[in-house]
Amino acid sequence: MASSYYRAITFLGLFSLLHAAYSAAQHRSYLRITGQEFTSLPSDIIIQGILSLFLTMYGVIHIAGEFKEIRATVELESKTWETQKNLPSFYIFNHRGKALSPTYMPEYRFHGTLS
Repeated sequence: MASSYYRAITFLGLFSLLHAAYSAAQHRSYLRITGQEFTSLPSDIIIQGILSLFLTMYGVIHIAGEFKEIRATVELESKTWETQKNLPSFYIFNHRGKALSPTYMPEYRFHGTLS
């Protein structure tokens, strides 16, 4: 379970990121009102956005918990060969291999008419 410390860091990072976005929108509207041309955002808004992003990522990484390996071999190493091959959903009992049995009596089903 994530501690409240990391949850607070994540919340603070998200709040700061939203504040940076609001500040950028306010800056653009200020430039439109004053008739100035937009060249770039002020450096304080850019720095706040980048630091907020890293703060949010740090908090989320600690809240997420332990990561699992992506490789399939790591998870399958603990299983035996018998349990890996035991797939009941793939069992098929009604197939044409039964015709190879010496006790097989074919059923002739005829639907329709012969002409």
